[in-house]
Amino acid sequence: MNLKTCITLALAAAGLPYAASAAPAGDGWSGHLRYRHEAVDDAAYARDASADTLRLRLGYRQTLGSGWSSGLEFEGIAALNDSFNSTANGETRYPVVADPASVEVNQAWLRWQGAKGGATLGRQRLLLDNQRFVGNVGWRQNEQTYDGLVADLSPRDGLVLRYAWLDRVHRVFSDEARDPLARERRLDAHLANASWQTAAGTVVAYGYWLQDEDVASASTRTLGLRWTGSRELAATKLGWTLEFARQRDHANNPLRVDEDYVLVEPSAAAWGLTWKLGWEQLGGNGATSFQTPLATLHAFNGWADKFLVTPANGLDDRYASVSGKFGSGKLQEKLGWTVAWHDFEADRGGAGYGREWDASLSFPLPGGLAGLLKVADYQSDGFARDTRKIWLQVEWAFPSR
Repeated sequence: MNLKTCITLALAAAGLPYAASAAPAGDGWSGHLRYRHEAVDDAAYARDASADTLRLRLGYRQTLGSGWSSGLEFEGIAALNDSFNSTANGETRYPVVADPASVEVNQAWLRWQGAKGGATLGRQRLLLDNQRFVGNVGWRQNEQTYDGLVADLSPRDGLVLRYAWLDRVHRVFSDEARDPLARERRLDAHLANASWQTAAGTVVAYGYWLQDEDVASASTRTLGLRWTGSRELAATKLGWTLEFARQRDHANNPLRVDEDYVLVEPSAAAWGLTWKLGWEQLGGNGATSFQTPLATLHAFNGWADKFLVTPANGLDDRYASVSGKFGSGKLQEKLGWTVAWHDFEADRGGAGYGREWDASLSFPLPGGLAGLLKVADYQSDGFARDTRKIWLQVEWAFPSR
């Protein structure tokens, strides 16, 4: 039975009647509406981009009994203007804002859940750890989802084993993208992830064997370890993240890849503020570099998105951030803010790439709406061009019945 047949079964199952007297929490309809204005001033273009888009996500989940459930979710994006390059509208005079108008089946899955684990078959959302290697790119209007089989097992408290076989990735550029490789990629990927919570923190060991059947040079094997934890020290909470991975060429890759990934991120939380310092290194040798094509890339290396593909000479990102909450009365602790700074250099040769400031403010609005104001300012030092981005976003979600 091939994957298309499995997805068809999941679609059909989503419409089966449920005979129990009351559906458990999570069953029924859910939806999410998001409007976003994104403005981009990129010195590489004579014109600035101004994108107004509206995204509606509508899903239905149904329990079928005996541990089985199914889900179906549609996603539609409307472009309210055309003053940006969506990768599908042909407006190449403008900088890219990768939110093309489209309507798609975002998820269609069938799941079995037992006492110590389960498995999900079909098109689904997949998030591993902090999404540095595998994520859903939730920031973009069109979500990245995967066709495949994902299984999880918890043989004892604190230990979670996950395995995923991925047949296809549906990318954020949607089925409307002019470049077929930007729409989706055929994969034969095997992902293994083991997470163990201990008194000394959480240790994750992972191995990701990614064979890209459309772009052979993207096929890699990545093995790594990640350690996160925290300790209370008087009125301060100290935290850390340490991670190391080695990436090599795999399967049909014609290139020789042998690069390292390193992350060191200490943090401290006190007086309502959380401070972080970080150093992230993605190795490069001038010909090949450490890549993470399935990641939620917007969350890393600056919000201006200048390093979605690691340069051939690699990337050193040294960064600092501070975040907190404020407000009074009905808005007590409901306004959230973050300020971050990045200094980018080449891993090989140490050439400067540039610097970036990022800032965001989240706030509630009447009627259950949530607002977000966000800015990014990238100053080039020889890599790409100066870029400034501003976002204004309003969201509304309704829960399952």
